[in-house]
Amino acid sequence: MRIARVVGSAVSTVKDVSLTGHKLLLVQETDPENTVTGPVFVAVDVVGAGSGELVLVAEGSAARHSATTNGQPVDAVIMGILDSLEVDGRVTFRKS
Repeated sequence: MRIARVVGSAVSTVKDVSLTGHKLLLVQETDPENTVTGPVFVAVDVVGAGSGELVLVAEGSAARHSATTNGQPVDAVIMGILDSLEVDGRVTFRKS
């Protein structure tokens, strides 16, 4: 899994029928210090994440193993919303 920040959303009216009803969010990978580092990519949200939140993203075949996305054509899924992040005994993120 990767840690990422929700930076936006995507809307697609024409898509595979199995994706109907799924919220698509734009996320960007962050480092342990909570600094965005990677490119923006789309992830299916199965936990109700919102803009600006720090989330856990599963990718590849792991993204197709959630109860919501089982067997669906997804490559990235938001599996959790972080409440805090601690690195080497130091808190680098705490949800406000």
